[in-house]
Amino acid sequence: MRRVLILVEGQTEERFVKSILQPHLSTFSVHAEPKIVTTKRVKSGPDFKGGVTSFGKVEYDIRLLLGDTNAALITTMLDYYGLPNDFPGQRQLQGSNSRDRAKELETALESHFQAAPRFLAYLMIHEFEALLFSAPTVLAQVMNDHSAEAYLQEIRDSFTTPEDINDNPLTKPSARVLRRFPGYQKVLHGPNAISRIGLDTIRRECAHFNEWMTKLERLGSA
Repeated sequence: MRRVLILVEGQTEERFVKSILQPHLSTFSVHAEPKIVTTKRVKSGPDFKGGVTSFGKVEYDIRLLLGDTNAALITTMLDYYGLPNDFPGQRQLQGSNSRDRAKELETALESHFQAAPRFLAYLMIHEFEALLFSAPTVLAQVMNDHSAEAYLQEIRDSFTTPEDINDNPLTKPSARVLRRFPGYQKVLHGPNAISRIGLDTIRRECAHFNEWMTKLERLGSA
């Protein structure tokens, strides 16, 4: 079994890795372990975890994980949306769409660590909630509001893929979800909906996510 350490933004992503990715990847002889970004370190007591406020904090955590010589691979699962301006490659972006720009940032991040052979950068486009739009009516069912199915499906049908839903504070995937469901709790409802949607549907709908998953699966046979 090959260990993969995945640097994630918060508890929702941590739960997603443990409940969804871990069982799936284990069938490929890969054990995925989520590690939440540390946002503030203190001299005594537990560190604060969750969210990406500066690249320095991400860099520290990645280098710490790279120090684990028992891990076959270190990778990230961070939101493309809202990345700090000091993130490698942010000021040189040239891509015409979010997918191309995310790939540019992934390449820049890998280059920052001198293309460490055990490091693979991955950014979610645009954030975790985009995955929910892989089967939008499922979220309405989880939220016990079947009247929202048409609303969510209309959003999905307005874009080529869920990963194309806007990079904007008002129209990003989570903002759209919260506008319809003020009671939406990311840590609770997000993973529940994802579990019902299933990895196969998500991978079919979200090409960038699927590319990352394929690379992780291949690690087991490398």
